[in-house]
Amino acid sequence: THTHTQESGQQWASKAEFLLAVAAQIIGLGNVWRFPYLCYKNGGGVFFVPYMLFLVVCGVPLFLLETALGQFTSLGGVGAWMKICPLFAGLGFASQMMILHSCVYYIVILAWAFFYLCSSFQTQLPWSHCNNTWNTDSCRGFDRHNMSDLSENATSPVIEFWEREVLDLSASVDRLDSVNWRLALCLLLVWTVCYFCVWKGVKSIGKVVYVTATFPYLMLLVLLVRGVSLPGAVDGIVYYLKPNHTRLMDPQVWMDAGTQIFFSYGICLGSLTALGSYNKFNNDCYKDCFRLCLLNSSTSVIAGFAIFSVLGFMAQEKGVDIADVVQSGPGLAFIAYPRAVSMMPLPQLWAVCIFLMILMLGLDTQFVSLEALIMSVSDLYPTLIRRCHGREILLLLVCLVCFLIGLLMVTPGGLYVFQIYDNFSCSGASLLLLSVCQSVAIGWIYSADRFSNNIKAMIGYQPLCIFRLCWPSSENISVCVQGTFGFSLMFWSPLTLANGVTAPVWATVMGWTLTLSSVSLLPLWAIYSLMNTPGTLQQVKK
Repeated sequence: THTHTQESGQQWASKAEFLLAVAAQIIGLGNVWRFPYLCYKNGGGVFFVPYMLFLVVCGVPLFLLETALGQFTSLGGVGAWMKICPLFAGLGFASQMMILHSCVYYIVILAWAFFYLCSSFQTQLPWSHCNNTWNTDSCRGFDRHNMSDLSENATSPVIEFWEREVLDLSASVDRLDSVNWRLALCLLLVWTVCYFCVWKGVKSIGKVVYVTATFPYLMLLVLLVRGVSLPGAVDGIVYYLKPNHTRLMDPQVWMDAGTQIFFSYGICLGSLTALGSYNKFNNDCYKDCFRLCLLNSSTSVIAGFAIFSVLGFMAQEKGVDIADVVQSGPGLAFIAYPRAVSMMPLPQLWAVCIFLMILMLGLDTQFVSLEALIMSVSDLYPTLIRRCHGREILLLLVCLVCFLIGLLMVTPGGLYVFQIYDNFSCSGASLLLLSVCQSVAIGWIYSADRFSNNIKAMIGYQPLCIFRLCWPSSENISVCVQGTFGFSLMFWSPLTLANGVTAPVWATVMGWTLTLSSVSLLPLWAIYSLMNTPGTLQQVKK
C-alpha cells in the first residue's frame, strides 16, 4: 500500500514543526473563550475534578491513539482506518465531513476578528461611544461618574457596533438575501491566507506555524501581565477559581467537562491522524502526546487568569457583579472584551493585541484542519492528485465552495446560520459517538495489544497499561461517553439563537441534517463494506 509520504516525499522537517502544528490545531479559540467560562460556571476549581477524569480516561488515550495511528500507517484520517480496520473506515469519512462543515463556519469568526482589527486603528474605538452613524437614540455610553452605563431601555455602543455595524443583524433567521460586502471581503481575505498556508502541504504549514502557533502565546502573556495589574483583577480571578463543591452533583458539570475535552483536543476529527502521518516512523509520538496534552490544558488554565482578571476590572469599573459581565464564545470576544479594553489606557493597543491573538488562534486551527481534509482526499485518489497541480486545484475548489457557503453567514441572518452550524455540524454528541466507535475498532477488532505492539515497533517500548485498559474493552471510555451523551439527551431543548430567537422548525431540521450527514456515514460504510467485500464477517473486519 502506497502512502502519501511515499508518494510525495513530504515529512516534517523537524520535530518542532510537528509539535507546533499539533499545538496549532488543538489550541484554539475554545481555550480562550470557552474553558474559562465553563470553569467559572461549573463551580470554579471543582470543575477540574471531572475535567481531569475525562482527560485521563478519554482525552489522552484517544489523543495517542489517533496520533500513533497516523504515524504507523503514514495515511490520513480515511486511509488509516481503511488500512487497519476496513469495516470502520466510515470513521474516517465521518470525521472528514465534520472538518468540511467546521471549515465553512469556523473561519467566519476570523472574518469578524479581522473587521474588528481594522476598526481598532481608528483614533477613537468605534464601539466606545455613541457618535457613529449606526448608533440609535437608545445608545448610552459608559459614565464613570455614576458607575452605570445603561438604563433599562438603553443599549451600549459595543452591542450596537456588533449587531448594527458588523453583522447588520436581522430580527429573524429568514433574512439571508443581502450579503454584507465588507464582511464578505474579510472572509475572502482569510480564505486566501488559508489557501497559501496549505498550498504546499507540510512544507508551507511547517514554516507558517512558527508564527501562528507562537504569536498567540506572546499576546496571551502580554494580556495576562496587563490584566493582573488592573484594579479588580484579584476579584475576577477569585470568581474564576472559587470552588463550589455542590456543583459536582450536577450532571451538567460532567457533560460540560466531557464535551470540552473532545472539542479542545481535536479528537475524532482526523486532524491528529493526518499530522502524525507526516512523522518519521520511529518518532516518539508517545512522549509528544504527553507534552502536547500538558501544553493544551495549561494554556486553558492560564487563559482563564488573563480573561477573568480583565473581567474583574470591568466589573469594578462599572460597579456591578462579575456575573453581569461574564460571557462565553463570540460574546466574550466581540462584546465583553472590546468593552473592557475601551476602559483601559491606550485602548487601541490592547484591542489590536486581542484581535491579532484571536486571528492567529483561529487561523492555524483552520488551515491545519483544511490540510487534513485535502490529505484524506489525496489518499483516496493519489493518481489524480499527482497530475499537474492536482493538489492545488483540489485545494482551490474546496476553499471556493466553503467560501460560497460561508457567504450565508455574512448576511443579516448570518449569525443565526452560524449558530446552527456551531451547535449541530460538529456537535459534542457526534464526537462522543465517534470516540466510542474508535475504541471498539481498536480495542475489540484490531486488538489493543496488537496496536500497543505497533507503537512499540515505532518507539521501542510499550505505552502505559492505562492505555491498553482504555482501548480494548472501551468500558472506561464508553461509560464516560454514554453518561455524557445520556445527560445531553435528558437536558435537550430547542436551540435558542442570538437575542433570544428560538430556532424555527426548518432551522432545527437543517441542523440535524448537518449532524446526520457525518454520523450516518458510519453505518452506511459498514453496510457497503459488508455487501461488497467477499468472505466472512471476521475477514471483512480484518
